[in-house]
Amino acid sequence: LKTILAQGASSNLLPSSFRRWAVGAMTGEFTIRTRKFKQNPLLGRRQFVLDVIHPGMANVSKKDLATKLASMYKVHDSQCIQLFGFKTAFGGGRSTGFGLIYENLDKMKKFEPKYRLKRAGLGAEKAGAGRRSKKDTKNRRKKVRGKEKTKAAGGKK
Repeated sequence: LKTILAQGASSNLLPSSFRRWAVGAMTGEFTIRTRKFKQNPLLGRRQFVLDVIHPGMANVSKKDLATKLASMYKVHDSQCIQLFGFKTAFGGGRSTGFGLIYENLDKMKKFEPKYRLKRAGLGAEKAGAGRRSKKDTKNRRKKVRGKEKTKAAGGKK
């Protein structure tokens, strides 16, 4: 369809329902509405249910939603916006999810669950040996006696 319209074919040749879909899909327009908006001063955030109307699009990316929300609510850093739990309505064109706007990144790091921080690219990587390597060293230690155990564990030599 994009190639048909790009080649200069008139959109009048297409059926009206198809035309509407084509225009909506190409422009990538969507509308945002917030419901149940709540100030949560104890957690340093604003929270709300987010309704997205996106005709002709399968979904809208969270990054696009966050930038639009940042301009709507005058947020200085769009990284402070956390969006999750989106469900697309049957038939498409409408999605509902949940949103949080934190006052600053420190509050976000303090109160957000680790998995959501990782999603946002703020979570720290796990340090230390992995599960399999811990088991291997434990089993190597079982096979030796005395001072050799520290050698088998890979300690000071």
